[in-house]
Amino acid sequence: MKRALDYLWPVVGLLAVVFSGWLLYKELKGISAGDVMASLSAIPAHRWFLAVMCTLGAYAALAWYDRIALQHLGHKLGWGFISIVSFTTYALSHNIGASVFSGAVVRYRAYSTKGLSAAEIGVLVALCSFTFGLGTIVLGGIVLAGEPEFMQRLVDVPVWVARSVGLAMLAFVALYVAGSLLGLKPLRIGKFQLFYPRPEIVMRQLIAAPLELLAAAGIIYFALPESAGVTYFEALGAFLASFSAALLSHAPGGLGVLEFVFLKAVPALEKADVIAALLVFRLLYLLLPLAFACVVVLMFERSRLTETVKQAGPGV
Repeated sequence: MKRALDYLWPVVGLLAVVFSGWLLYKELKGISAGDVMASLSAIPAHRWFLAVMCTLGAYAALAWYDRIALQHLGHKLGWGFISIVSFTTYALSHNIGASVFSGAVVRYRAYSTKGLSAAEIGVLVALCSFTFGLGTIVLGGIVLAGEPEFMQRLVDVPVWVARSVGLAMLAFVALYVAGSLLGLKPLRIGKFQLFYPRPEIVMRQLIAAPLELLAAAGIIYFALPESAGVTYFEALGAFLASFSAALLSHAPGGLGVLEFVFLKAVPALEKADVIAALLVFRLLYLLLPLAFACVVVLMFERSRLTETVKQAGPGV
């Protein structure tokens, strides 16, 4: 069974890339590479700078995810080590796909050297994933409750349904906070158990996760032309929908899925401008971090190999 699951996620990701690529081709067959390059060159320097600052802010918030989880487990590690592990984890997992599993491998390799057990690392991975999900629910709930018409761009549902979904999402967050404040017993859903962290941990989750998503959405927003008239709130809603779909698809880097959903979420924008903005996002949030992460992994593994050889002694 486990061996079958090892092959399942790559196959799912590949199928998602192929299918979304076909849909994206149908969506973009009217624009040329020259149109996209023109849109890229039209991005002013100050908006490039703001997009870079958003990238740094997003990865700083992602490092906070790990620190929050370590505080929940009662482990104190330096910010520098946590930041490097978090950066490497997310840079690789966002690009590889199946982020929960790929991220777990990187975290296990790093945190096991600091004395964390496999069970503790499992809790850390789960809590980081839940923190991200919590941020998505908070911001998604705000978007749908405040502007329910947004959902109609993606799904043909009445406005009241969209608003109800948004309010239900916010109610879930309120119940999670209440469960922590009241010290309730774990919430059981089948074999799954949700343990409520301490209130101070929950409050940090509710700050860190939205910050990361707000910053990541800002990368795309600042790469879009000011003349397009798109609001940050619209860009945020489109980002939440497209990035969530990309992660759920398990496609490497959400390739094709991210672009297709985002285009559907902002139909009034010029497609070349949207693709250019998403290329900027991929460059700053995915590709450059991936390049740095590969260097970090190679340096880490080299140091571990050197240490092993030293411990083995000259006779090896």
